Amino acid sequence: MLPSRYVKHSPASHESVSVQVLVLGDIGRSPRMQYHALSVARHGGRVDLIGYHESPPHPDILSNPRIKIYPLAPPPTLLKSKSIPFIIAGPLKVLWQIWTLISVLGYQTPPARWLLVQNPPSIPTLAIALLISVLRNTHLMIDWHNYGWTILAGTKGRDHPFVKISKAYECALGQAAPTANVTVTHAMKRQLERPPYNVKAPILTLHDRPASIFQPLQSLPDRRDFLEKLSETREFASNIMAGQTKLIVSSTSWTPDEDFSLLLDALVAYAKEETSHPIIAIITGRGPQKALYEKKVQDLQKEGRLPNIRIMTAWLTMEDYARLLSCADLGICLHMSSSGVDLPMKVVDMFGSGLPVAAYSGYESFSELVKEGVNGCGFETAEELAAILQRLFSKEGLAELRTLREGAKKESDLRWDEEWDRVLGRVLGVID
Repeated sequence: MLPSRYVKHSPASHESVSVQVLVLGDIGRSPRMQYHALSVARHGGRVDLIGYHESPPHPDILSNPRIKIYPLAPPPTLLKSKSIPFIIAGPLKVLWQIWTLISVLGYQTPPARWLLVQNPPSIPTLAIALLISVLRNTHLMIDWHNYGWTILAGTKGRDHPFVKISKAYECALGQAAPTANVTVTHAMKRQLERPPYNVKAPILTLHDRPASIFQPLQSLPDRRDFLEKLSETREFASNIMAGQTKLIVSSTSWTPDEDFSLLLDALVAYAKEETSHPIIAIITGRGPQKALYEKKVQDLQKEGRLPNIRIMTAWLTMEDYARLLSCADLGICLHMSSSGVDLPMKVVDMFGSGLPVAAYSGYESFSELVKEGVNGCGFETAEELAAILQRLFSKEGLAELRTLREGAKKESDLRWDEEWDRVLGRVLGVID
């Protein structure tokens, strides 16, 4: 039996606008797609949020009566096991995803006016989204965060047959699928308009902006209260408040496109300087390489190569993560863009909290977000990052760090709600 079809309301009202928001990933770790859902609901639209329900979503998602979560069934554990070769497990996992996507998008959810899908992952998401949009009379919008084929190329190499197939698939679906497209940078928009993508449908750029939960620090007593409350910082709160110990924060997905060894090597180099301030480094996030790097940290500590450096990993609630950013001295971003034209959401959140950043800068779109010497500093090597830490955390660097923090606070004035309303509100029909 074919899925039911969307019937357009006439005259249309904001309340009649319905949007399916799809991410073939963990909803709780997909802030941009959550923000899309909240923005539609804020204007009276109905949202079905579809994805894996693993990490806790944004608290406003859970409390909003206009947003309903439809969880996707995760692939069986056997398909995630390394005991099965990728050439077998990969296709079986895709078949599982096809079945779950068709089941939820086509039958469990009511028909919607719009289907907004995150890319990547592109396989099988884009093909199934196109199929469902045709069967259910739904407008399809692709939110391009990056390219699936470039991420795959990071592990398989650009000449791998799977990578070439993935690239051809992504280009073909990008041309055929959407009513409209959204990109995270102007550079990505320009790239999609050119070969090999040749996307003809309208492309809008919606820069990531921080949600309201990320706010600059309001007072020093607030900073002390939080540092004394958080288990990772409680022991060092007094020294951090006195400026004797510096607090840095980095959020990572622990994947190859974020080379954590850059930060480790930089901290080793920084620690060699006898006059350097002690550093507490808190690393948040989950991912496949976390255990590997935790072992490297332990080995470096045992070898005595990290004197006065304390590195801790943490998994925090959204509220605590936002507060931690506002209390830190410097944010570190190790994101290496596989495509060269995406931007890391984590830097946006840091700016929203008034936190200056030191970020990897070796890609085209970097300057669309981080302004050198204004709200942050760029680096491409561990030596450059070590030099930034030594400069900013020295007595002579205090003025520069204050300048960068003021620049980050100015960035925090640019918020998601205003940007989303300007770019997408009228397109989706929730704003006149």
